[in-house]
Amino acid sequence: MVANHLWAVMLALAVVLPVARGIWLELPGKEVKCLSEELQNKVVVFGEYYAFYGEHDDINSTSSPSISVKVTSPHGNELHHNEKVPYGKFAFTTTESGSYHACFWVDGEQTGRNITVGLDWKNGIATKDWDSIAKKEKIEGLDLELKKLEVAVEYIHDKMIHMMSREMAMKVVNDATNARVAKYSVLSLGLCVVVSILQLLYLRRYFRKKKLI
Repeated sequence: MVANHLWAVMLALAVVLPVARGIWLELPGKEVKCLSEELQNKVVVFGEYYAFYGEHDDINSTSSPSISVKVTSPHGNELHHNEKVPYGKFAFTTTESGSYHACFWVDGEQTGRNITVGLDWKNGIATKDWDSIAKKEKIEGLDLELKKLEVAVEYIHDKMIHMMSREMAMKVVNDATNARVAKYSVLSLGLCVVVSILQLLYLRRYFRKKKLI
């Protein structure tokens, strides 16, 4: 009975937790293609990429195309940079919250050829080596699943705190913006009233000068 409940919880967590993702990119010409993901602070990220010719272009070629890769942080700090390589790997731990970018492009001499890039991107608990953890802590079976569940719950808790902090920050910005809009509206209304009074006084003086009133 306990095992059934455990598997049900694990299945529910699998829906919301990050997993390893395989991504395919076509690199036509000299165009730079970038992928981005919103990550919070202190998240482990692993990535592996490789390039090959498309199935309709040089299908019998035994050589691999060369690509250039750059991974940057939200503030533009370079985390990984490789040029003219057929494949490569990168790993880092985030030091700030925000959008992390991975950009790929083809070298000039290979433009005009159909090149595809495969990217295996992992982050969070998807980067954990559970086999090594099981051997190190000497756990298996239900104990191992409970360990996975514990780590998953911790990840969700941290994620929720991060989302709540972002929501609060956005609320502060929205409140400040609304206050500025309200202040601007009052100033605009006051300016319109002042201009209207000045126009009225000017017209009154003008008509009196012309002896029309």
